[in-house]
Amino acid sequence: MTSPAALLVSLRHQEGALCTLWAPSHSETFSPAWHSLREEMEVSEPGGAPELEEEKAVPGKSLKDGDKSGEISPPSPGEPRPERVARPGLVRCETLREMALRSKLSRLVEATSQLVEVEQTLLLPLLQQHPLPLYPKDSIEFRNICSHMALQREGQQFEKDLREAQQCLKTIIEKLICSLAVFPSDSCISVRFALRQILQNLLAM
Repeated sequence: MTSPAALLVSLRHQEGALCTLWAPSHSETFSPAWHSLREEMEVSEPGGAPELEEEKAVPGKSLKDGDKSGEISPPSPGEPRPERVARPGLVRCETLREMALRSKLSRLVEATSQLVEVEQTLLLPLLQQHPLPLYPKDSIEFRNICSHMALQREGQQFEKDLREAQQCLKTIIEKLICSLAVFPSDSCISVRFALRQILQNLLAM
């Protein structure tokens, strides 16, 4: 497989991985924090309405006889407040660990997007003149990891996939830099510099 063809295959898989990370929103799709928050909000949505109806029939919450104001009597001591029972999602806070994961995921998405842009605008035209031995295997693996990560709802497995995706993208960039090292032209130097910047940002995770 020639260099331009191999790069186009790699680009297709990298773009597929990027679309997976962004659909519908990378922060809401994969972050365990947003998984939990979304699930809790679903509980407090229309499906939770019957619970409110049942609460009205609980002794101590019925309307006072003869009370024209229609006010509900206060709950008995130790009884959970209705707003906390009906809207558990409002008391859910994102932990520091979940915030860190969301930040790492954001960096991964940004690095992937930058890599695709560099390959399309700088590397592909260069390979038309200087063929290199490129193989799309790593990009295929990267897409598979991202697809698997999209299906995870448990924190530990999500973290594992995130680390593997970061390592795989790191490998892709490092191999490109090494392949370009054999060409001393200014064009190759500029592409290598752009790739190193992406790698540096990625390793900041």
